[in-house]
Amino acid sequence: MDGEARPAAITCKGVWQVFGQNPRARLKEALASTGGDARAAAANLREAGLIPAVQDATFEVGEGEIFVIMGLSGSGKSTLIRCISCLIDGTAGEILIEGEDILQASNARMIELRRKKIGMVFQHFGLFPHMTVAENVAFPLRVQGIPKAKRLERAMEVIELVGLQGRDGSYPRELSGGQRQRVGIARSLAVNPDIWFLDEPFSALDPLIRRQLQDEFLRIQATLRKSIVFITHDINEALKLADRIAIMKDGEIVQIGTPADIVLRPVNDYVAEFSKDVAKGQHARVASIMETGGTGAAGADDPKLKVGMTIDAALASCMKLYDPVPVWDENGNIVGTVHPKDLAAALQAEGEG
Repeated sequence: MDGEARPAAITCKGVWQVFGQNPRARLKEALASTGGDARAAAANLREAGLIPAVQDATFEVGEGEIFVIMGLSGSGKSTLIRCISCLIDGTAGEILIEGEDILQASNARMIELRRKKIGMVFQHFGLFPHMTVAENVAFPLRVQGIPKAKRLERAMEVIELVGLQGRDGSYPRELSGGQRQRVGIARSLAVNPDIWFLDEPFSALDPLIRRQLQDEFLRIQATLRKSIVFITHDINEALKLADRIAIMKDGEIVQIGTPADIVLRPVNDYVAEFSKDVAKGQHARVASIMETGGTGAAGADDPKLKVGMTIDAALASCMKLYDPVPVWDENGNIVGTVHPKDLAAALQAEGEG
């Protein structure tokens, strides 16, 4: 989750998805009548009874980046990922996968891209109940015509990668919800895709299982470095997983930024509302609040702060420099002591909880 610039794996330029009668022509008319003003054009379309589910979306996803799109229900996030993956035809704009405009691609080319370059995971597992775990995972390779022995060998590799060793012969009915979702993740990775789309893959799971799968997801990404578009409505999930986050409202992307940007520098009240209950010190880094430039010399009590430290961790380091202080009761008596570092550690633990 670094801030380094990366070559673009996915580029979206002015992407629209409009539902209704004759959407392409109506969108063209609306944009012409408003001088290209996207918000005004969207308002005109709504007045005419059309639904601009995605309006003028422009962004890039870098190679190896986790790009999270989030928003309330009906904000357009799932529609946008379906546009990018060409599960539905975009109304207007350009969607480039490694420089290739997939909106202009033939059906045969899109089938090839989905089989070899793009992996998809959705909220509902969609496993074949009559197939074992290994057979489910190997199915995309079977579609490609890969020989059985070779595809099962690959299936076993990704089954181990997602932590399901020993369950390759099990059937979906014999697995927990979290295990079934791991099978879905393994199946999407079987073809070793460069681009990975995930639409709320953990939202149907219990909170504990969800956190475990988030950790597993980050572990897998650290190994594979896929270019990922991840949809969620959960701000804590977004902050935990994302390199960058796009916030959507009524079909429009209202802010794109790092987790620290979203938490510390929301562009409006809508974005601020998402993170109002977030433990900000857990997500913001020292680099985001420090003054650049230095004195060139460290003091005797230098706590050795690093630019990548969270504010919580930096606070705990600074607090270690101070001595214990007394704690008083209501009657003015000293009843104990507390070390400032313990206060900081308790605050950090509460945020993590």
